[in-house]
Amino acid sequence: MRRGLAIAAALLLLALPWLLHAVLPANQAGFWTGNILGRALVFGIIAMSLTFLATYGGFVSLAQMMIAGVAGYALAIFVEGAVPRIVGGAGYALAIPLGVLAATLMGLLVGAIAVRTRDIYLLMITLAVSMGVFRFVETNITWFNGYEGIRNVVGPSLLGLDFRNPWVFYHVTLGTAVLLFAGVMYLVRSPFGLVLQGIRDNPRRVSALGYNVALHRIAAFGVAGFIAGCGGVLATIYNIGISPGTIGLGATVNVLIMAVIGGLGHPVGAFLGSLIFTVFDTFAATIYDRDRFNTLIGLVFLVIVLASPDGVLGVGARLRRLLGRRAADK
Repeated sequence: MRRGLAIAAALLLLALPWLLHAVLPANQAGFWTGNILGRALVFGIIAMSLTFLATYGGFVSLAQMMIAGVAGYALAIFVEGAVPRIVGGAGYALAIPLGVLAATLMGLLVGAIAVRTRDIYLLMITLAVSMGVFRFVETNITWFNGYEGIRNVVGPSLLGLDFRNPWVFYHVTLGTAVLLFAGVMYLVRSPFGLVLQGIRDNPRRVSALGYNVALHRIAAFGVAGFIAGCGGVLATIYNIGISPGTIGLGATVNVLIMAVIGGLGHPVGAFLGSLIFTVFDTFAATIYDRDRFNTLIGLVFLVIVLASPDGVLGVGARLRRLLGRRAADK
């Protein structure tokens, strides 16, 4: 049943741009496809890296947006056509893997720094690392162009198709998200994933069985770094560049809000939370007031968390249990 639902959801997401095009004018359909759904998928990927660590590793990292930014900066530094030119000369076929590799290495580094911490201490040390990188990037002119950042990262041409086309961007992002999601679901059922979940529940017992707890935790941060790096590359292309604000405190907290709103119990919650956040972020001026967005999303966050500490996924689980009880009573 779960596989059937997953296949149905994938087909619906694949066909969604055409459904939007059928019911909306062309410009509105393109806006919803690229600026709402595409953006939600991009930041859902980054939020999924946090959810992976929290759900299966038992530790919440506030460094995931910074790690995604490392991938974006690496892409912007090496790719041909970026303004200003830092290194340049590389095509997207080379610059994108370099960006993802840089994010994976940064994830491993963060994991090595935070390997002996847990709970609030891990949360704070990952936040400290994130803010340290943010300040370094903001003040470094030579490599990161300081406050202005690097622009004109327009994305590659895929089989003659413009990456800036909303439909092309959406389907590439959707394909990336599906592959990463499937990879996470496979990984958590592998021996590595099972050991990681054992470490989450009882690290001493896992250590007594002969597993290297520290190494598994660092490797988990590396996997999360790879996922965040993929999202960071797509986010940089979506924004046509990158600046320090992309990895600042506000962006870091936003990713955490997305993950918590959707629910930390399953990776799909990251995408649900990202979609809710993106909709409110886009239409805040219409719903309430653009300058009061933080108040609006804060109220939404409080309502969801108070109604269901497990996020939107928790609401769904409660509804399933309620319907199951009613069916049993009949």
